[in-house]
Amino acid sequence: MERATDGFNEYKILGQGGQRPIYKGMLEDGSIIAVKRSEKVGGKRLEEFINEMIILSQINNRNMVKLLGCCLVTEVPLLVYEFIPNRNLYRHLHVPHGDFLLSWERRLQIATEVVGALSYLHSEASIPIYH
Repeated sequence: MERATDGFNEYKILGQGGQRPIYKGMLEDGSIIAVKRSEKVGGKRLEEFINEMIILSQINNRNMVKLLGCCLVTEVPLLVYEFIPNRNLYRHLHVPHGDFLLSWERRLQIATEVVGALSYLHSEASIPIYH
């Protein structure tokens, strides 16, 4: 992951997730990924982290970013997600860019899809996840 992110280069930061940086990376096969550096964990917290990763890796919903894997052989765990181009949802909703503004119809569609994803987590995931 170090190589994929050019040593966690600050220019590779896509944004923040849970107050932790998320980096854009490229695997040796050319696949683009997003890598989130977690917080340092140990002991019982490491076991909880691993259990959470197992659950998250089973989530399959078109409106949710897929967790591809994790790396536990570093000082802090690394989470590897699929890369989604075009920035993040917050930016599209709140930061005007050029002449492009989201219509209220499109915003309502996004809200409906977010609710659908939360419903999936609460009701349809193999192990319900409450967010």
